[in-house]
Amino acid sequence: MKSHPLADAWSAPLQPRFTAVRYLVGVDGGGTGTRVRLSDIHGRLLGQGWAGPSALGQGIAQAWRHIQTAVQEAATKAGIERLPLAEAGIGLGLSGAGVAAQAQAFIAQQPGYAHIELVNDGTTSVIGAHAGRPGGVIAAGTGTVGEALRADGSLVCVSGWGWIGGDEGSGAWLGIQAMRQAQKAMDGRAQPGPLAQAVWGVAGCQHEQDRDAINAWVAQAGQHAYAQLAPLVFEHAGSDPAAAALVAQAVAELEQLALALDPSQQLPLSLAGSVAQRLAGLFSGNIRARCVSPQGDSADGALRLVRGALSEPR
Repeated sequence: MKSHPLADAWSAPLQPRFTAVRYLVGVDGGGTGTRVRLSDIHGRLLGQGWAGPSALGQGIAQAWRHIQTAVQEAATKAGIERLPLAEAGIGLGLSGAGVAAQAQAFIAQQPGYAHIELVNDGTTSVIGAHAGRPGGVIAAGTGTVGEALRADGSLVCVSGWGWIGGDEGSGAWLGIQAMRQAQKAMDGRAQPGPLAQAVWGVAGCQHEQDRDAINAWVAQAGQHAYAQLAPLVFEHAGSDPAAAALVAQAVAELEQLALALDPSQQLPLSLAGSVAQRLAGLFSGNIRARCVSPQGDSADGALRLVRGALSEPR
C-alpha cells in the first residue's frame, strides 16, 4: 500500500524558513472540551493541557481563549513559563473547521504562531489512528461520521450530516427509530413489544394510550435525549424482533459507510464511539477483518499534521 508523507513526518528535515521552530502544539477541540499536546520538533511529548470547548460554531474568540488556556497548561507542565509562539507550530483538529467562513475567521485571529494548520477533528482522528498512513475511521456514538485517508493521498468524508436527517447507525438515529416504533405500537400499527414499552416508560407514559406524554417528550428532545434511548435497543434485541431489526439495520448502515469510504475494501479501519464498538462483532467478515486498534488520537494526528507541514517536500 502506498505510503503518505505524514507517515514520515517526524523524520523529515524542516523547511529552511521553519528552522527556528522548536515546539509543536497539537489540538483536538470539540463542543465539550479541548485537549492540547505540546511536543518538541522531534515529537517528544513535553506536556498536556485541557480546557473548555473550542468548536468553531460556538464562537471564534471562545475557541482561541480555551485553546490558549490549554496550551499554557501544557507549557507550564513542561517547565516553560510562557510558550514563545513565534517558535511554535500549531496543528488543530476542530469541530466546525469544515465551514470555510469559520475557518478563515479563526486563522485570521491566530495569536502569533510560526505556522498554523487547521482541519476538521475527523481528519486529525484519521491521521492519528493510522499514524499518517492510509486508513479510515468509522465514528458512531451520539452521531455518525466516517473519514479516510486513501492510498492516493486524498481525504474523504462520509455521513456526518447531522442527527435530524442523517447520521444513520448512530445512537441518536437508533433512538429516533425506537421512538417511531413506540409511536406505531401506541397506534396499533405495530406490536407493543418490550422496546416500545421501554420507550413509553422513558417518556413517562402513565398508560398504553398516553399520547400526551409521548408528544411532550418529543417536543423537548434533542440529539442527546434520543441517543439515550439507544441502549434500550441493544437491551431488548434478544427478546424483541423490532429491536433486533434496528440493530441489524444499524450494522448495514455502518457497513455502507465503510464501503463508501473505501470501495477497494483494503484500507485498515479504526472504530470510535460506543455504538461502533458495540456493533463491531456483527460486521461482515471483510470489514471485521480490517478493523485495527488506533495508534493514536486526534491530538496526535494534529501534531503529525503540523510537523508534516513544516517539513521539506518529498
